This record gives sequence, structure tokens and C-alpha cells, in this order.
Amino acid sequence: MALTQERKNELIAEFKTHDTDTGSPEVQVAILTEQINTLNEHLRTHKKDHHSRRGLLKMVGQRRNLLTYLRNKDVTRYRNLVDKLGLRR
Repeated sequence: MALTQERKNELIAEFKTHDTDTGSPEVQVAILTEQINTLNEHLRTHKKDHHSRRGLLKMVGQRRNLLTYLRNKDVTRYRNLVDKLGLRR
């Protein structure tokens, strides 16, 4: 259920803003989105797994806070990220 190191490195390479970037809001949101999607699939089959559901809700809240921060800081970066990840349909 956890994100593999290879997949995490792919996400970092795709969403980084400069060469040594690993912690920008774009990278963090991309990693959280991947984890949220994985956990959503898990919860579709295991409906009574409330512990994982709580972790999912915490991740969604963290992603929402990062997106709000990015929107307030730079709207164009926010819009590009939302379009790339397919959020806010």
C-alpha cells in the first residue's frame, strides 16, 4: 500500500521546480495525491478499515492546506499543478 521509492522518484522528477527540489508544494501535493488514490482503491475493497480511512482524511486535509498555500502564493503554479494532477474537476 505504501508508495515505492521508484514511483516517488518519478513524481519528484516530474513535479520538481529546480534540480535539487524534493520538498516544494508541487512535489508534496503530487506525492499525497498518489497516496490518496492508492488508499481510495484499498478502501473500496476494505470498507470497514476505519484506521486507514482516518489516515486518508488526514492526507486529504494536508493536501488541501498545501493547495491553499500554493494558491495564495502563486496562482499560475497552482493552476498548472491542478491541471497536471486532474484535481478540481
